[in-house]
Amino acid sequence: MSLDIGQITLIGITLFAAAVNGALGYGFSSLTVPVALIFYSNRILNPALVLVEVALNSYVLLVNRRSIRKIWKRVLPIACGLIPGVIAGSYVLSMASPEWLKLITYLIVLPLILLQAAGVRRPIRSERLIGVPFGAGVGVLYSTTTISGPPLALLFNNQGFVKGEFRAALGLIRMVESTVTATAYYFLGVYTAAGTGLLSSIVPSVAIGIPIGAYIIRRMNAETFRRVCMSFDAWVVGFGLSKVLIELGLIASPRAYGVWLAVIMIDLFLLYGFFTRDPEIPAAAAAVDAPDGGPGLIQQKTPAVTQDDLSA
Repeated sequence: MSLDIGQITLIGITLFAAAVNGALGYGFSSLTVPVALIFYSNRILNPALVLVEVALNSYVLLVNRRSIRKIWKRVLPIACGLIPGVIAGSYVLSMASPEWLKLITYLIVLPLILLQAAGVRRPIRSERLIGVPFGAGVGVLYSTTTISGPPLALLFNNQGFVKGEFRAALGLIRMVESTVTATAYYFLGVYTAAGTGLLSSIVPSVAIGIPIGAYIIRRMNAETFRRVCMSFDAWVVGFGLSKVLIELGLIASPRAYGVWLAVIMIDLFLLYGFFTRDPEIPAAAAAVDAPDGGPGLIQQKTPAVTQDDLSA
């Protein structure tokens, strides 16, 4: 059976995204979705990705299971907020226009990627207070786009999770959201033959890519690898945003590609800052932590999360 350009691209991007996930422990959806949306709608793409992510997140949680007892109280409010958010987002996915959903996906994801690239650090003191509304927002975002890594990484990095706790928290939240979303899709009738048919292209790439990524990361700088992946993500999102603006008739071609050019220029500026900055500065900026289950933040001499732990 011959493959079309969409299937070939899907195989390639999921292989790359799986390698990144194998290397860093996260980044599968945030790399896959912006590229795959050029060829598939959210309604077709999401069900396949959610089923794959149930398995991926289970693996991440299993590997970091020893840290679960340290973080579950801190992430419980977020997990509680996820459920109504996922239900609302799944309903939106089943009803909304595919092209407008693409536009919303790109508009939400792009600033989150650029904020991470800029190294934004604004620790939140009322961690418990924002947990439920933050979780609800993440639930809506994930169930409509299958992307939640960027906002979760921004929060967990800012709140000073150490490396094992960071990955356990990310794995736990994403396990809950992917499982609840998969269930909501079933009851809302989101699954179709076209969507589940994508699994035959995605699953082999994931199986091959994860061990490749684990092998690669042992032989190169993890932060540089992460930052290059983030640039790739930003450029693809910028291109996808320009393309959907044309498809919706909001900006005519070729002027719409000025958005893509602007994203590239911003990312190049941030990339230049990344490669020329003092390596001690980001470490100092991340030197915050909060006690397990506690709402407050305390300063600590050793950074809780280094730049190696930022999400792709």
